[in-house]
Amino acid sequence: MTLTPAIALSLAILALTLGLLIHGRLRTDVIALLVLGTLAATGLVEPAEAVAGFSNAAVIAVLGMFILTAALTRAGIASSIARLLLRVTGPREGWVAGVVMAVAGTLSFFMNKVGVAALMLPVVVDLARRRRIAASRVLMPLSQATLLGGLTTLVANPPNLLVSNALEEAGFAPFGVFDFAPLGVPLLLAGILFVVLIARHGLPRTKLEEHAERRSQRQLRMQYGLQARNIELRVAPGSILIGKTLAESRISSAAGLVVMALERHGSVDLMPSKQTRLEAGDKLFVQGSLERIQEFRRWGKLVIEREAPVLKELLAEQLGLVEVTVTEGSPLLATGVDHAQFRRDHQANVLAIRRGGLIRRVNLGQFPLRAGDKLLVQARAATVARLRRRPILGDVSEITEREIKETYRLEERLFVVRVPRDSELAGSEIARSRFGNVFDFRLLGLFRDGKLTIMPEPSESIQGGDLLLVQGGAEDLGVLRGFQELEIEHDRRATATALESERLGMIEAIPDPRSTLVGRAIGELGFREKYGLELAAVWRNRSAIRTNLDRLTLQLGDALLFVGTRERLQILGRDPDFVILTGLGQSYVDSGKAPIAGAIMAGVILSVLIGWLPIHIAALVGATLMIVTGCLTVDEAYRAIDLPVLFIIAGLLPLGVALDQSGAAAYLAAPLLAVLEPLGPWWVVAGLYLVTAAANVVIPAPALVVVMSPIVLSASSHLNVAPHTAMMAVALAASASFVSPLSHAAHLMVMGPGGYRPADFVKVGLPLAVLIFVLAMGLLPVLWPITPLGSGPHAGAG
Repeated sequence: MTLTPAIALSLAILALTLGLLIHGRLRTDVIALLVLGTLAATGLVEPAEAVAGFSNAAVIAVLGMFILTAALTRAGIASSIARLLLRVTGPREGWVAGVVMAVAGTLSFFMNKVGVAALMLPVVVDLARRRRIAASRVLMPLSQATLLGGLTTLVANPPNLLVSNALEEAGFAPFGVFDFAPLGVPLLLAGILFVVLIARHGLPRTKLEEHAERRSQRQLRMQYGLQARNIELRVAPGSILIGKTLAESRISSAAGLVVMALERHGSVDLMPSKQTRLEAGDKLFVQGSLERIQEFRRWGKLVIEREAPVLKELLAEQLGLVEVTVTEGSPLLATGVDHAQFRRDHQANVLAIRRGGLIRRVNLGQFPLRAGDKLLVQARAATVARLRRRPILGDVSEITEREIKETYRLEERLFVVRVPRDSELAGSEIARSRFGNVFDFRLLGLFRDGKLTIMPEPSESIQGGDLLLVQGGAEDLGVLRGFQELEIEHDRRATATALESERLGMIEAIPDPRSTLVGRAIGELGFREKYGLELAAVWRNRSAIRTNLDRLTLQLGDALLFVGTRERLQILGRDPDFVILTGLGQSYVDSGKAPIAGAIMAGVILSVLIGWLPIHIAALVGATLMIVTGCLTVDEAYRAIDLPVLFIIAGLLPLGVALDQSGAAAYLAAPLLAVLEPLGPWWVVAGLYLVTAAANVVIPAPALVVVMSPIVLSASSHLNVAPHTAMMAVALAASASFVSPLSHAAHLMVMGPGGYRPADFVKVGLPLAVLIFVLAMGLLPVLWPITPLGSGPHAGAG
């Protein structure tokens, strides 16, 4: 087949699209819109064809199913069915896993797979703990079952809807609601048996669940390693902290401590406001690192001798200031500003961060960096020259004295600070002392035995009697003295009692796959301000992270442990950005609407079955009725719609049109046909299945089906056979996303709570995918035999 300019251009756009999807730098929905615009601009499709995807029947059907799923969840139908069936589970792990998979698979017949996973996740975690089973042994079976259940019907699975729509637009009869069931149900049952009897034994027993006999507040602290991190501090009489607010004391912002309760005169204030003023005798129940408190106490013993304006001028002559613009790929995007490491690696200090009109001068280490941020960096002239020659951190530019004063408003002073002879800091290296990570101090010089060393090496040891030339705020050293004056209570029984108060609780939550919070730094999310809650720990990669949480980027699969009053925890439970794993704080269910929601869903299915309405109209009408009858509010309906999925489908549908009209689909099918056609049409179907399954590891299923559909139609036309069998095979392959946690959001949801690693999905998913392929190739000839074009029950105009 001749490679025409239109084919070459279509293939180039396809290759670029696949490359962007695999690379993962851009969001998939953004890539889809770029493709749409490129196809229209190059003339491969007409402008009307480019935007036709937004009114496509598959897009409308998927939109309606999102709302219908949310309404069924809100009405409590699905959760009631799940909880009822799960009650019959016995204590044996295999029985629990089998029932979990059966329930999840059945619900996925008519509900969105992500919705089913979000609905059942807290139920299954609770059931596992009640049955004394590691949740890691049943959560992956849950996510795999949602995918297997999606193989069975047309309505709740976007790949099935897309291939059916492609058939209809090509002039063939579309698939019916239950046309997938004769093949999908046996595959679901076989998948359940395989996972329960064989694959389950390869799943890990994670540390998270080793003590998971029952869910309790004490249990959660043990799981996340917080039992030994609860500390009681007492404000001593005469302390410099008396009269300061919690915010001014910087106990939270600087020390990284979570103040969970304040006891005063026998009364306890849970999660006290940051504006609460401290009084003598106050007891603070905090969670954090005792070592960090001790470190602050050691620094608090430093003595300010005097200001040093003359030395400040001398240092200014030898140290320069430049602005470093953080670029894409800079290592700072991953590490942030770690003062000790920055000093060690680059022999320079970061004084401030500028982002647009925002200037950050304190707690720089807790400020997640983005490309385009500007750092005010202080260093020797030789260091500045080296940064210019090798701009690995970002672009280096000059900055004037006027800009420093007017833009950064840096009004810091230089102090001479004496290290007492008996200081615990004596003998410690500057790098190990983490000087600079404490209140953003900069150590500019060291005066010892009459000799001044400017910008001492990180390996230099501090000695008693040293004079340190420190740049920073004098008030910060005063706050450090306040840390020194805090008394540490070592009897933690009172702390535990405070934390187990009836009003204070803890909950686990994971980000919803559709949440806009994913990919953002935790420090930017403002959990304390928005919810009145403190984030105590994050579970990721089978371990708990408890320090420097503000720097973490929130990822799908993270499990988050929140601390707060029970009223505030309930607020979090109603936030659609999170899926709550504990009973406390789980979302509200209006069971009174269950009969109405059930009747509407049944009406949607029945209207399609009897041929009264096409699936997209039935789903849209059903979704509207859910809102009209109060099963779901308008706002809840909008939140239920996964817009990125709709944009992916609508944006990439024109690519399928371009591949078909330009002849690129036939051009791509030709090599496969050349190899497999002599062996027979079933080999071609198997080849198309394997190509789709392999690509599905890195390419989202909706995007993959859009690309593969014109290729399948072209190959079927060449073979002069009806395309339904091959289209069903491709839909199955695109839906069987078992191997990679990144291939489906349901896997990412269970990854954190289950403590899984990517290799665990390969260990279970790869043999499951092979089993489904073998069974599908065995059942398709019986259930969907290949028929000549223009004949058979699904014949069309062709």
